[in-house]
Amino acid sequence: MSNPTPVEPSQGAAVEHDAVESVVHLMPLVLPLAGGVLMLLLASIAVFMA
Repeated sequence: MSNPTPVEPSQGAAVEHDAVESVVHLMPLVLPLAGGVLMLLLASIAVFMA
């Protein structure tokens, strides 16, 4: 089980930062952009194949 040890406020700088938590706040921007790029690529493939 994950049981993190309590950290004192004076030792807060020694705590490791989670990579996922540093990226999660960008998801509302990244997901629609990635979806738009994917739709553009799929549409261009469909036009090229037709």
